[in-house]
Amino acid sequence: MALQLTAVPSRTGSGDRPAVLVLPGGGYGRQADHEAEPVAEWLAGLGIHGFVLRYRVAPDRHPAPLEDAKEAMLQIRSGAQGLAVDPRRVGVLGFSAGGHLAATLSTAVATGSAGLDVPEAIPDLTVLCYPVVSYMHAVHQGSVDNLLGQSPSEALLAELSAELQVTAETPPAFVWHTADDAAVPVSHSLGYTAALFNAGVPAELHVFPEGRHGLGLAEEQPGADLWPALCAGWLDRAGWTER
Repeated sequence: MALQLTAVPSRTGSGDRPAVLVLPGGGYGRQADHEAEPVAEWLAGLGIHGFVLRYRVAPDRHPAPLEDAKEAMLQIRSGAQGLAVDPRRVGVLGFSAGGHLAATLSTAVATGSAGLDVPEAIPDLTVLCYPVVSYMHAVHQGSVDNLLGQSPSEALLAELSAELQVTAETPPAFVWHTADDAAVPVSHSLGYTAALFNAGVPAELHVFPEGRHGLGLAEEQPGADLWPALCAGWLDRAGWTER
């Protein structure tokens, strides 16, 4: 099966540009369109190539989505998509279950998941938007069922709990969530960020008081609608934007 990877080229800047792989959410059962191309378009406006991956979901199981994300990272970093990409600046951005995939990709080198002993497959930075992170605590059961099927082992659940796999080599992260998210508790973001801090990895966390799960760019949610500007500032300080 051919990788379903769509490129949205940077609209500003010249030469080799940073790139970010966008992973929409959908509980590993579908793909949320509003968390896909519109987000890549936003990145393109910052001077960053956006790449949207339509990774495999149920009935495909783990490690299929992670294998797709790994292959996408390798293609993007190698310039195989035909865009001038700076191979030292390739990140990942994920929403909800796509955030779980992004966090798993960012920490998979610690476990060797899906053959991820290839450094080029690991992102240089991570953006997590109301992510599913833990498969051990405050579990989003739909994501677990779709990705792993019935009765996965405790060892596999721990392996796919990204907060347990963070090391000093895990990439820096920008993380945001809403405090009253009824679908994926904010504890997922708090746990991942705490793990980064404990490992000495730079991170920025924003928790907004209100907002339903699945906000995407959050254009109509006061408070959370600030996240794109806050993230753009974080990316700018990292030297990734050109506005």
